[in-house]
Amino acid sequence: MLHEADIEDLERSIVESVAPARIVEIGDWLVPLDDGAIGRAKSAVPLSHFADPAAIPAVEAAYVEANLPPAFRVAETAELGPVREALVRRGFAPHTPTIMKLGTAQGLRALSDDPAELFARPDADWAACFAGQGFDPEEAAARVRNLTRSRDALFAAVREGGQVAAVGVVTFARGWAGVHGMRTAPAARRKGYARRILAALGRAAAARGIERIVLQVTEENPARILYRAGGFTRAWRYHYWGKV
Repeated sequence: MLHEADIEDLERSIVESVAPARIVEIGDWLVPLDDGAIGRAKSAVPLSHFADPAAIPAVEAAYVEANLPPAFRVAETAELGPVREALVRRGFAPHTPTIMKLGTAQGLRALSDDPAELFARPDADWAACFAGQGFDPEEAAARVRNLTRSRDALFAAVREGGQVAAVGVVTFARGWAGVHGMRTAPAARRKGYARRILAALGRAAAARGIERIVLQVTEENPARILYRAGGFTRAWRYHYWGKV
């Protein structure tokens, strides 16, 4: 169970890792301002599960002033009930249920002893896999731009026949390691490549003395099975909120 101080550090690390163009703070809300494709980089999030809903109009106004659609990311906890009620009154509706999962570097390392490549910046082959079959290329390119802007990130790859077959990203901020961008080419699935990526990310975190790992996965994503195998447990579910 996370304490309130841990929640603030966690949420700050998540936003910093996806590198929005600008971040402002309004009361106990962190307000990332970005026009990219990553929801966490363009949705206001409370830094406490006891956040004051009175700040919501000012947060909404900040997005309007920046010519961006107002958006929120709110955990589905009892304490944040007043915030969700206030959003409904202002014409917002929830969408994209997502699970916040917490794990450890040790849990990831146990997934595989096989290696994966790690590098500081993604190359063209890495980006091609990330934007491969089944993914919108413009959205993928926008996500890569955000992750490349992250202050401290490593990009992982596993190759098959000289081609990048699986990719992932780990970011580091405020004592947390965040897992992002886990993708495997359709023809390379069920070969253990995602396990190799996750294990490599866990080893990278451990090498920096970071044990706490966080990732977010949409509720319908079958990858949740793999993440459970890596020791991830559910912290809470959240929704994104946008205007109806």
